[in-house]
Amino acid sequence: MNAALRAELIQMDEYDQAVRAELAADGSLFEGYHPRMAAVHDANATRLRAIIERIGWPTEGLVGVEGAKAAHRIAQHSINHPDFMRQCRQLLDEASARGEVPRSQYAYVDDRIRVYEGLPQRYGTQWHDGPTGLEPYPLEDSAHVDARRADLGLPSLAELRGTAPPEKPWDPEASRRYEEKELAWRRAVGWLR
Repeated sequence: MNAALRAELIQMDEYDQAVRAELAADGSLFEGYHPRMAAVHDANATRLRAIIERIGWPTEGLVGVEGAKAAHRIAQHSINHPDFMRQCRQLLDEASARGEVPRSQYAYVDDRIRVYEGLPQRYGTQWHDGPTGLEPYPLEDSAHVDARRADLGLPSLAELRGTAPPEKPWDPEASRRYEEKELAWRRAVGWLR
């Protein structure tokens, strides 16, 4: 195991989570893609790209379970870099097929990419605020999503709905404005063509 790389990945992820918590506490996290959050994600994406170029995907065998989780979350947060995130999806697909990381890591990144590309997600991992609380973005083959989730060891959507409080009270007008900003951002960074 590469202990130094493991520690670096975990530190990068912990900093991401600390900035997110700080911005959530003052409410600014929910007003669009905050520049401080984007800066953290961009720096982490740049570093993860360099790591991948040097050693390939950081697997559990190389960086331990926690290091691999951190690499996965860094990839999932590389949202300003569509091509890099797609590369990470491919690498996670291959690594998870070999049993080197959990298959759910691939599912989360695949769903996030699909949502940003305007496609229905396969595994129901990406949620947003709705009138009754958090709800999944549109699903592909929703009749079988729970079976796909079970194959990954994930709980059913019904189980998640019971444990997912909204991040903030539902405001239809604020939701509309947020969706407009997000759509403009997705076009600007290249998720939508």
